[in-house]
Amino acid sequence: MKIYMVGGAVRDALLGLPVQDRDWVVVGATPEALSAQGFVPVGRDFPVFLHPHTREEYALARTERNTARGYRGFEVRAAPDVTLEQDLARRDLTINSIAAPARNTCAKGLFEPDFEDLTDPYGGQRDLRAKVLRHVTDAFREDPVRILRLARFAARFADFSIAPETLALMRDMVAHGEVDALVPERVWQELARGLMEAQPSRMFEVLRECGALRHLLPEVDKLWGVPQRAEYHPEIDTGIHLMMVLDMAAQLGAPLPVRFACLTHDLGKGTTPAEMLPRHIGHEERSARLLKGVCQRLRVPTECREIADVVAREHGNIHRSEGLGAAAVVRLLERCDAFRKPQRFADILLACECDARGRLGLAQSPYPQRPQLLQALAAAQSVATDQVAAEALAAGQSGPQIGQRVHQARVAAVEIWQGSCTL
Repeated sequence: MKIYMVGGAVRDALLGLPVQDRDWVVVGATPEALSAQGFVPVGRDFPVFLHPHTREEYALARTERNTARGYRGFEVRAAPDVTLEQDLARRDLTINSIAAPARNTCAKGLFEPDFEDLTDPYGGQRDLRAKVLRHVTDAFREDPVRILRLARFAARFADFSIAPETLALMRDMVAHGEVDALVPERVWQELARGLMEAQPSRMFEVLRECGALRHLLPEVDKLWGVPQRAEYHPEIDTGIHLMMVLDMAAQLGAPLPVRFACLTHDLGKGTTPAEMLPRHIGHEERSARLLKGVCQRLRVPTECREIADVVAREHGNIHRSEGLGAAAVVRLLERCDAFRKPQRFADILLACECDARGRLGLAQSPYPQRPQLLQALAAAQSVATDQVAAEALAAGQSGPQIGQRVHQARVAAVEIWQGSCTL
């Protein structure tokens, strides 16, 4: 029995990056042999075990063969005669197909990799040096999720290029309908991870380049070629602007719900009638309708869906909020449900800042609407609503009348705050 560290852990160690999760492959063993040494079985589709002390994953060397379109079925063979090279051949990219033999470090069976004796049958180290993302074998086509994974790696390693033959293979997979068979959960999983990478725009640029974006997110794909409003650098179309917004979200360290809102806030511009160009009149409501379809199709989590919906509907009003009176500001806060969910409102404002700064020449510009609306919310929150409600009840009012008095008190508080800002 021989043990090797494999996959992303080896890749990141060779790149000098922090190693997050260490994966191991075991060659020449049986499930019974690992169980006898205290490893705990956890795999359903293929034999994977947890180390009894580190809880790291150890998988038996295996081969895989796709038995259904998309990600719906694989025939897995794990046996003592499966070689390390055969196991590495089933992996997606050459940079993920390097193995480092393990050294047993103590009596507890703990292992550490030996990077002086690497097994690299598919040129992964060469591609790391050349900064190239390249598929290992033609078996890449058996799993269309790998198109999404490669696009995600392009977003993580922004200075890596894609090998021409790999891009051609991806285009061929798209042309043969492989991405159409992907299950929604896997699509969302990879998109969400890609959105959280260092340069998320590259994921969508790669998906668009190979033709997969128009199958997976046609609402986003339609944004390229759509002109921006004249005051927003019309030479930069909406698709390019969207990529700049996503990268601004990464630059500002935005969480996933904010980045998803950045991705989807302008979907309605892809369906703007010609007579409404370039002003995109009514695109907010169109964006919200299209967003609903995307969320249902990909089964997007509730938190991401709710923030994206508010941003789609209200980002224009938030951008224009500096010129709003106190009553309009409070109505905006109410539509955004800011009083019940102030942290979510802060995320909504962050998404709007990404939108405003994701434009030519504005990356370093301030976005005063964000701190101003947070201050306005604080002013409105200072209203003692219990006291207002008690006074309303004492005056014989109830229900909607109490709500109206609270609203008016908040308007008055915001009006006082606005007055103090102009002194």
